[in-house]
Formats: sequence, C-alpha cells, structure tokens
Amino acid sequence: MNRFIAIHPDRCIGCGTCRAACSEGHRAVGLQGEPRLAMVMTRDISAAVTCHHCEGAPCAAACPVNAIYRQKGAIIVNEQRCIGCKLCGIVCPFGAIHPAGTSVAGVAGTMVKTPTFPASLDPLLQWEIGVYTCAVKCDLCAYDQEGPHCVPACPTNALEYVTTMDADASVKGKRLEAAGKNGVMGPEIAAVRRAK
Repeated sequence: MNRFIAIHPDRCIGCGTCRAACSEGHRAVGLQGEPRLAMVMTRDISAAVTCHHCEGAPCAAACPVNAIYRQKGAIIVNEQRCIGCKLCGIVCPFGAIHPAGTSVAGVAGTMVKTPTFPASLDPLLQWEIGVYTCAVKCDLCAYDQEGPHCVPACPTNALEYVTTMDADASVKGKRLEAAGKNGVMGPEIAAVRRAK
C-alpha cells in the first residue's frame, strides 16, 4: 500500500485553504501553480479529492510517454515529459488527475483572447490554441521532506497524511471492531476482552 492523503468530509468546510497551500508550495519550486487537489461541493457536503497513489496506477500504465512513475510510494508526473494527451485523467478511477495549461500567449502570434470552447465543457475535453497542457495530480509534495503542504494548512484537520503502517493499524482495528459486533471471538478479540 502506498502513502496517500485521507479526506474526512464530515470535517471539511470547503474553505480551499488546502488548495492555496498546495498551489503556493508547487509554485515556489518552479512547478505548475495549479492546485493538485480538487474541491467537490454539494448542498450537503464538501470535500477535497486527491490522488490515491494506487498500487496498480492505471494512470502510469496509460501514459504513452512514461511521464508518470512511482517514486518512494508516490505516483509522480514529470511535467516536462508530459505531452498533455489526458489519457491519465480518463483512466483515473477517482478523477484525481486534471489538465492544467500554461499559456504561451504572444509567442509567434498564437494568443487567442476569447476561449475556443464553452465554459460548460469538461476539462478533459477542452483544448485551446497557444496553451501547453500538462497533467497535474497530487505528488505528496515529493520535493519537500516535511511532506504534503495541504495537511497542516487545513484549519479543521479534514486532511490526514496516511502511511502504510497507519493504514494497516486502522484496518486491523476496524476488523476487530466488526468481528466483536458480530459475536466472532478470535484470539485477538478474546485477548482484548480479557485485558479489560
């Protein structure tokens, strides 16, 4: 299991502070300033959506130029190698990859002042003359040893940086709890109950 950022929608207030911290951190090291998290807001709930850094990584498998790769348990996009084909965004089961464009406006007269697509068009289908498109997704702030910038920035602790050990302990606890509720008495549950 890889490292990832867990979202607690019940705590999220939709303030966007996580997106601002993400954007600023990446911009400061010369990467695209586009936030690597998306914000989903409905009438009842708001939550950030971020990459799950899947074991199988369908995005890496779909990339025709190998611009997406695994590094220390995180799936990373090489922005200089990416050709903007958007295949990774199409195959991502969580919708955690989206295209972001860097305008080359003014170079060789390619500037287009009006959009060439309707605003309602899905970002995966948008294409604009004079804009270099690159895939952006959560990279767990791999450039910074202190970890993801969005987690400490969240004022309500709605984001949690999860490592393999954290996930294993959580799963084990949930299994023990479920087994106890169903009356299953395995050796671990019996030991816990004897300790009480």
